[in-house]
Amino acid sequence: MAKLKTTYFCQNCGAQSPKWIGKCPSCGEWNTYVEEVVQKEDKNTKSWRSEPETGGGSFKRVNKPQPITGIAYEHQSRFNTADGELNRVLGGGIVPGSLVLIGGEPGIGKSTLMLQIATAMKNFKVLYVSGEESEQQIKMRADRMQGVSENCYILTETNVQNIFKQIEQLQPQMLIVDSIQTLHTSYVESAAGSVSQVRESTSELMKYAKESNVPVFLIGHITKEGSLAGPKVLEHMVDTVLQFEGDRHLSYRLLRTTKNRFGSTSELGIYEMLGTGLREVSNPSEILISQREEELSGVTIGATLEGNRPLLIEIQSLVSPATYGTPQRSSTGYDAKRLNMLLAVLEKRGGFRLGIHDVFLNIAGGLKVEDPAIDLAVCASIVSSLKDVSISSRIAFAGEVGLGGEIRAVNRIENRISEAEKLGFQEIYISKYNKKGLDFSQYTIDVKPVSKLEEVFMKLL
Repeated sequence: MAKLKTTYFCQNCGAQSPKWIGKCPSCGEWNTYVEEVVQKEDKNTKSWRSEPETGGGSFKRVNKPQPITGIAYEHQSRFNTADGELNRVLGGGIVPGSLVLIGGEPGIGKSTLMLQIATAMKNFKVLYVSGEESEQQIKMRADRMQGVSENCYILTETNVQNIFKQIEQLQPQMLIVDSIQTLHTSYVESAAGSVSQVRESTSELMKYAKESNVPVFLIGHITKEGSLAGPKVLEHMVDTVLQFEGDRHLSYRLLRTTKNRFGSTSELGIYEMLGTGLREVSNPSEILISQREEELSGVTIGATLEGNRPLLIEIQSLVSPATYGTPQRSSTGYDAKRLNMLLAVLEKRGGFRLGIHDVFLNIAGGLKVEDPAIDLAVCASIVSSLKDVSISSRIAFAGEVGLGGEIRAVNRIENRISEAEKLGFQEIYISKYNKKGLDFSQYTIDVKPVSKLEEVFMKLL
């Protein structure tokens, strides 16, 4: 019996070492090296990367270098997924031969989303490979979503070589794997989900996607820190990385792009989780703005952008006297450091005594916003709560606040104004430095350009 070969892999970045070491020299993390059994590739084992035999030997194509000017490029048409939100996030549809990785917390809806896509593409032969659920469980979910398609095939298998045997017989037009951490290949003798198994299985699927021009979707687990489980090289190997996130106690789910070789990385898709599956939210501004029967202080509407999509979000703040000595500063969905900066600007430039008050800020709808264009809406919300004066729900804000109290210009102001106008807002406050090249006559909404915070508060209060 041949002696087993063992090596050590970093669980964080996938670096390899012949012996155990405490600190990884690649990523700097401590105590991340684990021992795994590695076996060399068996040439007799059938795999997607096995070369076709010709005569007495095997033929292997050799790529030769050629000048970039001599490479012909043909624009490839994308597959329509029948899901407008997924099409938006992917950059217009599925690229043939692409490898897409989608990650998210347990129970967030990754499998539901992928099964919904598989059953919705009725003109495509889709193979859904599951290593976590039985065929009956998947059928129950499909019946609950009322999604039935004769071209959707279910396979419960975890061995990569057995999956490729079924692929050769079925010849699918799209492959979905749930999940990559459950697969194992015969080339490596470590347990499923280990660094070497995940890397080897993904490499096999990547070669299949590129050589067959069939798009492959991989569902991945995440760690307790929120990053994708497995080696970091997994994210480098795939073409697109999608992050499915949201609060399990709320009905809305966000699909973000963190890497995309075929489109923008700043797109956002929004879904609503229902008993019958995920529903696309085509106009998220209407659900992110709560319907109020009466005007409340501390509530304003800010115009932000997520990728190419303009959103109007509700900002809520509560300012109350500090009863227990040191004032509290708490924010949900907004950067706490930027909140402290805006509070200092309001106290220094606006003369508001916020140093003796507790300040609580919340972005409604569970969103996390990093766009500086909502600075003006945040400041107006805080002052409204401090003075206990309500601001009309028909007023929106779009402007960045500088350290001098000036209102700075923001990008793509036309999209923000058009979105506010479409939702029936009557006024929108913007920076006067955004006036250049802007025709106010084309809007029915009253656009109010301002240069300093003092002007905003004089008009509002």
